[in-house]
Amino acid sequence: MAEALLTLVTPPVLETRAYSDAEAAVERLIEIYERNTSWLRQRFDEVIEGQHPDTRHRACYPMIHFETSTHSSVDSRLAYGHVPGPGSYSTTVSRPGLYRNYLREQIELLIRNHEVDVEIGESEVPIALHFAFDETAYVDGDAVETLKRPLRDLFDVPDLAVMDDAIVNGTLMVPPGEEMPLAPFTAPRVDYSLYRLQHYTATRPQYVQNFVLFTNYAFYVDEFAAMARKMMADGGSEYVAFVEPGNLITYSGDSAPREGQAPARLPQMPAYHLLREDNTGITLVNIGVGPSNAKTITDHIAVLRPHAWLMLGHCAGLRNTQKLGDYVLAHGYVREDHVLDADLPAWVPIPPLAEVQVALEEAVEDITGLNDWELKKIMRTGTVATIDNRNWELRDHREPVERFSQSRAVALDMESATIAANGFRFRVPYGTLLCVSDKPLHGELKLPGMASEFYRRQVAQHLKIGIRAMEKLRAMPPERLHSRKLRSFVETAFQ
Repeated sequence: MAEALLTLVTPPVLETRAYSDAEAAVERLIEIYERNTSWLRQRFDEVIEGQHPDTRHRACYPMIHFETSTHSSVDSRLAYGHVPGPGSYSTTVSRPGLYRNYLREQIELLIRNHEVDVEIGESEVPIALHFAFDETAYVDGDAVETLKRPLRDLFDVPDLAVMDDAIVNGTLMVPPGEEMPLAPFTAPRVDYSLYRLQHYTATRPQYVQNFVLFTNYAFYVDEFAAMARKMMADGGSEYVAFVEPGNLITYSGDSAPREGQAPARLPQMPAYHLLREDNTGITLVNIGVGPSNAKTITDHIAVLRPHAWLMLGHCAGLRNTQKLGDYVLAHGYVREDHVLDADLPAWVPIPPLAEVQVALEEAVEDITGLNDWELKKIMRTGTVATIDNRNWELRDHREPVERFSQSRAVALDMESATIAANGFRFRVPYGTLLCVSDKPLHGELKLPGMASEFYRRQVAQHLKIGIRAMEKLRAMPPERLHSRKLRSFVETAFQ
C-alpha cells in the first residue's frame, strides 16, 4: 500500500513592514520569531500525541531587508553601520530577544547613515525544530522513537549547508541580482553556536558578557571565582551577579547561589560570568590546552558579537633574559596551530590593535606600579609562536629553534595565535598577555614547591591586569574599539 503524501503546513504569513524606528523594528523581529517558534513547539507536542501523521510542518526565521539605490556619503572613520554601495541586502535573525541591544544599534546606524527604512518580515529559511526549543529544554527521546515517520519527514532539522562561515571568511560568492548579506552570520549558524555554547561551557549564552577572557589554566578560574564571590558577598559593586557552570547565579549582596544546579562534572570549557546590567561585564573561559579548543570556543562565542576578547595564560619564555613570572605582550604571531588553515591561511598577517595594546600595557603599569623603562624589567613586547605539538621539545631542537629565532619569537604557547586569528576572522578585537611559566630552551623548569608559590602570587596579579584592561576597553566608544583594520573591501553593515 502506497504511503500517503505529506501536506506542508505553515503558520499564517505575516506581512513585511517598513520601519524608520530601530526599536519598533526589533520588536517586530521578536514578535515574528516568538510566534513561529511557539507554533513549531505546539505542533511538535501535537505530533507526539498522534496528531497530523501525514503533515510536514514548517515555520521560517524573521528577516531584515534593506535596499538602497545610491552611494551614501558615510563618515570614513566608521568601521560598520553602512552598506558598501547600492543594492539589496538581507539577513535572517534568530533569538532577537537575546540580541535586542545589538540589533537596535545596528539597525539604528543603518537607518541613520543611509536615511532609508529597513523592512522586517518572514524569510524563506526554515527554523529547524531543534532550534525552536530553548537550549536547556528537555525533549523525551522515547516519544520521538515511537513516531511512525522519521522526525525529519515531519519537521525541518539542522542543515549544515546553510550554516557555514562563507560570509565572515570572505568566500561567499553572491550571484548577480541576488541579495547580499547584511550581517556576518545567518540565523541557522547563530542557532548552532548558541546550542554548542551551553554544551561546552555549561552556562546559557545569555550570560556571556561583551568582554571575554580566555585562559589555559584552572588557577585563573579559582582566582576569578574567589574574587567574584567576595564581590557578590560585599555588594555595592558595578557587577550585579556572578554565574558559574550549571547556571548557578549569585546576586550582589548574596553569599551563595540563589539559582541553578551545579553540574555532576565540569564541562570541557567551563565559563564564569561577572554580569553588568548592560551586558558589558566580564566572562572568563578556561579553554584548557591546545588550538582545537581555542578555535572551537571562539567559533561559537563570536556569534554573540563581543566587543573584545583577550588571552591570559602561561607560556614558555624563549629568551635567556626572561624570568619566570615576566609578561609577554604579543604584537605578532607565528601561526603553527594549523586549525585555521582552511579558513584563514597562515600567510594572512594578524596585526596588533592599537587600542587593545595600549589598554594592556596601561593595565600592567596600573597593577604593578611600574612604567616606562622600569616596566621593561618585567614585560616584553614581541612575537608569540603558537604550535599544535605540546611535546615539541622531544623533537630535534634545531628546526623549531631556528624558526623561533628567525621570527624573533619571545614566547611559545598553544592557543594565543588561534584566539587572535579567530578574532581577526570574526572582526572581534583581540589581544594577548602571557606570563612566562618556564624556559625549556634554557633548562629552567618549575619544581613542585616553586610552582605552587609562583601560581599563588602571579596568577592573582595577571588576572587583575586582564580585568583592568577590559575596564579600559569598556570605557571606549564601540565605534572606536571595533577597528577598521578588521574590515575588508566589501563588508556586512552589521558589526
